[in-house]
Amino acid sequence: MKTTRLILVGGFLGAGKTTLLWEAARRIIGSGKRVGLITNDQAPDLVDAAILSRNEVVVKEVSGSCFCCNFNGLINSMKEVHDSANADVIIAEPVGSCTDLSATIVQPLREKMGRELLISPLTVMVDPERLTDILKGGTAGLHPSAAYIFRKQMEESDIILISKTDKLKPNELVLLKEKVKLNFPDADVMTISAVSGEGIDEWLNEVTRRTDAGKRIVEVDYDVYAEGEAVLGWLNTTIELGGEPTNWDEFARNLMQALSQQFDRMKASVGHLKIILESGENYLIANLTGLNSTLNFRGLAGISSAARLTLNARVEMSPEKLELIVRKTLNKYTKDSLTLNIVALRCLSPGRPNPTYRFDHII
Repeated sequence: MKTTRLILVGGFLGAGKTTLLWEAARRIIGSGKRVGLITNDQAPDLVDAAILSRNEVVVKEVSGSCFCCNFNGLINSMKEVHDSANADVIIAEPVGSCTDLSATIVQPLREKMGRELLISPLTVMVDPERLTDILKGGTAGLHPSAAYIFRKQMEESDIILISKTDKLKPNELVLLKEKVKLNFPDADVMTISAVSGEGIDEWLNEVTRRTDAGKRIVEVDYDVYAEGEAVLGWLNTTIELGGEPTNWDEFARNLMQALSQQFDRMKASVGHLKIILESGENYLIANLTGLNSTLNFRGLAGISSAARLTLNARVEMSPEKLELIVRKTLNKYTKDSLTLNIVALRCLSPGRPNPTYRFDHII
């Protein structure tokens, strides 16, 4: 494998990593280089992979476990992406609830593939709303053990990348950056908005020229880490919908609003809930990263008699309860005029992290 640039973009669920991956890929392609993407999840049928694959970029998915617990799966996917795309740059997105990436991914890669990879600084994206509450000593509506993961991700990062800055006033952003730097003085602090594009080129310039990845290994309590992942029910499903001509944009809005309102009533913390609803060449994407107020939509699926829905949910409740809620809500909005064929559905609670490698020193 030729020398390839590897950019790892971590960060908690809902930070906006997938949007950044595509925007970064588009800019890298525009500069004349070839790029491939790798997504990661505890189960297959990722919305992220479906979104990215529509944009004519080679995408591989490591599913069934995180990169750190399936290190060989990551290596194999990197080689597949390299061979398929002849990639100059590979961008990889670890599971949103993963931490300890320096010890379990960056250092092993340095030792085993140091001649083949240029490893960029470890970037951790953070949602500004959650970040603000975490810095105040809160949990951002998360279980305390999940909030622990959020903090550990920032603690080990080389670059803390504050996302969604279009939602902040300039003075709020300045103050937030100062607080982040005060709490995490060893990390560089940068900002981006995927909506406006502001900051993306500046971040890309940093991660495509530097190789100072994994400068720190942090102490991680794996009991707390395991609990932080296990409190979330994880559901991935792909569904074929058909019947009479349907306004799929209205269907998606009704579905997401109904699920969001149920989670709010139950006071169930949402890591993320995301869908892609595809109808031919048209598609709609929806994301929820907390309370109903965080729900957003982009794209249009239009009106047709058939569509394909991919839904991923990470919600603080048992997998059994999460699956029941999703099934009942889907049935409510399909029973009168649509057929529903579940192509795949998996609901689980992640097991204890068991890294393939964990280094206790910097390579």
